[in-house]
Amino acid sequence: MAVTIQWFPGHMAKAIRQFEENLSLVDVVFEVIDARIPLSSQNPEIKRISAQKPHLFIMTKRDLADPNVTNQWLKYFSEHHQPAIAIDAKTKFGVNNVISVISPLLREKIQRELDKGMKKRPIRAISVGVPNVGKSTVLNRLVNRRAAQVGNRPGVTKGQQWLKSSDKLELLDTPGILWPKFASQEVANKLALTGAIKESVFASDDIALFGLKQFRQINPEGLKNRYHLTDDDFKLSDVDLLLEITKKVGMRDDYERGSNRIIQDFRSGKIGRFTLDDPEMVTGNDETHD
Repeated sequence: MAVTIQWFPGHMAKAIRQFEENLSLVDVVFEVIDARIPLSSQNPEIKRISAQKPHLFIMTKRDLADPNVTNQWLKYFSEHHQPAIAIDAKTKFGVNNVISVISPLLREKIQRELDKGMKKRPIRAISVGVPNVGKSTVLNRLVNRRAAQVGNRPGVTKGQQWLKSSDKLELLDTPGILWPKFASQEVANKLALTGAIKESVFASDDIALFGLKQFRQINPEGLKNRYHLTDDDFKLSDVDLLLEITKKVGMRDDYERGSNRIIQDFRSGKIGRFTLDDPEMVTGNDETHD
């Protein structure tokens, strides 16, 4: 039986408190979510705390996600009056892309300030998201320099800092934060597979098996092509298939190394683009997170 995954270190609890304290300083919340898991990477604590603030979803890693499902999510968000954009943070995009989306949300507030004789000022935003979602890369693109530390492991950004993007936008960066208890093991598995959870917290073979099960359904050809699998291989159980792949990649019976290889292949897109969350999963009560 798989061990239940939970990861909520002390610095994340502190980051949530700081986010709540700093919310009054900003006009809008930028929540960076993973385009491969647009629902599972939404932090319910952020939603709870910032309910009264304009909220923009920035879907990162678009190049790794299923493009058709990404478009379905953008349509879903639009139909539910939730501003959202989807980006590949490795390619060029700028502050104007974001400004064009958030300006209508803040038009009345800005006009009220101008009517009171206040000077025109930059829009102030706070950036939040789960660990390793690409938040720092997004910020660096917006400010056009390497201002926020970037890494490929969860928990790189430890503190908070203001970043000046332009005369139009100022950003308050925050560390990646999860929430105290995941609603389901499936949500935890998706977060682990895509890299949001520290690897020492979960068993690599559990997450590799989860990924194999998902890809059997959504992209079996990707698995076959990456690991030179036959139709007979695909008749094996998930566990036996994991062992077979471990052999095929030259690791004999070291299934732990084989599991880590498979996980990295999923994350890097070597097995193919994928999205594990479907808009049809969302219920009126958002049961995935409650």
